[in-house]
Amino acid sequence: MMWEIAYLCLGAFTGVLAGLMGVGGGMIMVPILTTLLQQQGVDATHSLHLALGTSMATILVTSISSLYAHHRRQGVIWPLVGQLTPGIIVGAFIGTRIAVSLPARVLTLFFTAMVVFVAIQMLTGTGASARPRPGRELPGVAGIVLVGTGIGAVSTLVAIGGGIMTVPFLSWCNVRIQNAIGTSAAVGFPIALGGTLGYVINGWHVSTLPANTLGFVYVPAWSWMVLASVFSARIGVALAHRLSARTVKRIFAVILIAIAVKLLLSSFWTG
Repeated sequence: MMWEIAYLCLGAFTGVLAGLMGVGGGMIMVPILTTLLQQQGVDATHSLHLALGTSMATILVTSISSLYAHHRRQGVIWPLVGQLTPGIIVGAFIGTRIAVSLPARVLTLFFTAMVVFVAIQMLTGTGASARPRPGRELPGVAGIVLVGTGIGAVSTLVAIGGGIMTVPFLSWCNVRIQNAIGTSAAVGFPIALGGTLGYVINGWHVSTLPANTLGFVYVPAWSWMVLASVFSARIGVALAHRLSARTVKRIFAVILIAIAVKLLLSSFWTG
């Protein structure tokens, strides 16, 4: 029962984060889930790939709860979601294909580098997290599709809902932060759908995976995390509409840095 409780707690925490930041929570789920799987005896060769696939499958369900809650508060720009989705689906399949072909340690380094880069930008207010110029607007449809492809590829490569890129990009284009978070939450669904299918298909014929897996999705962990996250996501949505943008970004950045350091140290300590 210890593992079930751990998965429930992880799901509840990432659900709050999904609603709060418009992200899927994969940057929290992946390193913690990797550690839990290794403690259960899963080989290090597959633990990170399983964590990535399971996180994507969890985000698939969590994103529905999160986007619905944001939609009820009129926080989703649906025409923009429609423009981003085609590129996201294409990018998602590209990202999963790259992820399963990379060695675990290389994938870990890429993941932690991405996390730290985003966290530093959020803490310092630089890059896409900086205050945008007043006249800046969203690009045309072709530009948005291209951005969606990049978001989809990187998001599935590191099993995130896309919020760490979608929210800063939309904010950079002068989209109101609450609408940026809500739209990011809606975009998380096609990212998770393409990513989940990619991880299932690419892991389907791997014979050395542990029992109770569906490709690179570990079903026991997925079911318990989903159970908790679909309810806790609503708490995060409520917080997102009460806290200031600066406070939300700082909370997220501190959590990201702590998790990234833990994953990096664990990977090389056990390797």
